[in-house]
Amino acid sequence: MTTEDNSGTELSTKTVTGTRISPKRMTIDTGESEFTIGSDGSPLHHLLGSYAACINSTGSQVARDWEIGIESLEVSVEASYDPRIYLGEDVDARAGFQGFDVTVDVEADADRETIEEWIAEIERRCPVSDNIENETEIAVTLSSDSA
Repeated sequence: MTTEDNSGTELSTKTVTGTRISPKRMTIDTGESEFTIGSDGSPLHHLLGSYAACINSTGSQVARDWEIGIESLEVSVEASYDPRIYLGEDVDARAGFQGFDVTVDVEADADRETIEEWIAEIERRCPVSDNIENETEIAVTLSSDSA
């Protein structure tokens, strides 16, 4: 599915549908695949994993564009959060992650300076890191079939 932004640029749209299994499990259907959050990791693990996977896929695309051969790539993403908001405590804290520490270990046929430029290009082009770093509008709508 595609839409247009205010400038007329065609945008691609991704959609997933979640179906509750239990209080801590939900099946996510992407239309192409299905997985269960809760047995295949928590929602927070999925966010961290999405970030790591986006670095991999964006990094692979940039490497193809720049004709860099990647022999191996490992991405570690660590983030801390205060769970008290989630648990319903009345505290002055954010519910989300406070920051992300990302480590990229790559073996490639390029010098260090090129790899550093490659990392910067990944950060510029990765949709997940863009959503983490920048405010993105969220609209939550109650289905008319609900309640």
